Amino acid sequence: MNLKTKLIITFAVVIAVPLFLITIVFTGFMSLQPVEVATPQTREFLGEMLISVILIMAMTSSFLIVWIYRSILNPIETLKKATRNIRDGNLDFEVDIEDNDEIGELCADFEEMRLRLKETTEEKIVFDSQNKELISNISHDLKTPITAIKGYVEGLLDGVADTPEKQTKYLRTIYNKANDMDRLINELTFYSKIDTNRIPYTFSKINVREYFDDCVEDISLELGQQQIRLTYENQVAKDIMVIADAEQMKRVINNIVGNSVKYMDKTDRFINIRVLDVGDFIQIEIEDNGRGIATKDLPYIFDRFFRTDTSRNSSRGGSGIGLSIVQKIMEDHGGKVWVTSKEGQGTTMYFVLRKYQEVPVNEQNIDY
Repeated sequence: MNLKTKLIITFAVVIAVPLFLITIVFTGFMSLQPVEVATPQTREFLGEMLISVILIMAMTSSFLIVWIYRSILNPIETLKKATRNIRDGNLDFEVDIEDNDEIGELCADFEEMRLRLKETTEEKIVFDSQNKELISNISHDLKTPITAIKGYVEGLLDGVADTPEKQTKYLRTIYNKANDMDRLINELTFYSKIDTNRIPYTFSKINVREYFDDCVEDISLELGQQQIRLTYENQVAKDIMVIADAEQMKRVINNIVGNSVKYMDKTDRFINIRVLDVGDFIQIEIEDNGRGIATKDLPYIFDRFFRTDTSRNSSRGGSGIGLSIVQKIMEDHGGKVWVTSKEGQGTTMYFVLRKYQEVPVNEQNIDY
């Protein structure tokens, strides 16, 4: 038995029982009255009154049934259709909210759930599309160095590299290509941790001057091999400290510098690194004279999988997650990262970290 039938039976019983009792009482009253009292006019009046009561109760019952049907059964029918749409995978509809009562609140909650489901579904579609693109990019970016490695190994096996100089060149190329693959795999592994918020952080106090001096020294060796000039300026006092994860901050710097190297298109290539003291923060600037970023692309360069270069060649492009990793790490450090760029002239990446400041003991014990 459905809800509509139950309500109709309930109202019928609620109306019928009082009517039955009134009829019995009225009949008993009339039968007990003396003849001289129960005149025809009195009987007619009481009969009309009974009919009026019956009509009023019937109209009231009808009104209540219609009201209940509109306020309860209609919304339930709407929710029923909505659940069927969701079951069938259709989220392009809207749940109408007619009243502000409990049923209306239920409809409002259901509509909010539909909107969230639709948003989640759309995000999943975008995410799946991005994953497919990522897999395609990875396939290309891994295939290119693998093909090169196979070619150079075959050259060594076939005796093409018949001099020590050629052999050294082949081996160095194989080593560099293997490093490219290792870097890509590391990025993907780290990206999977970002996606599940499982980045392993080990925060500690870091001396800004010493830390960045060491980082730049490591970077200078790699850039020197690629004939890229590096200038470095550290204006921070020797005792300034920050709270950070040294390994992940190194990843930030390497990702930014690596991104700069990918998009350099000039004969005289350079990268400038500046560490500045800006009040309560340390600001790091990494400037290059690469080809720059188009204005239309600037809002999206920190988005996952975004690549300004669509050629997918081995020297440019990459997985498209390097800068998104940078942004995530900086957010988790309570910092910020942004970029300025002029197409054809170069790009400058900025990121900031808050200075570490010890609270005096006498301030820690103050009662408020």
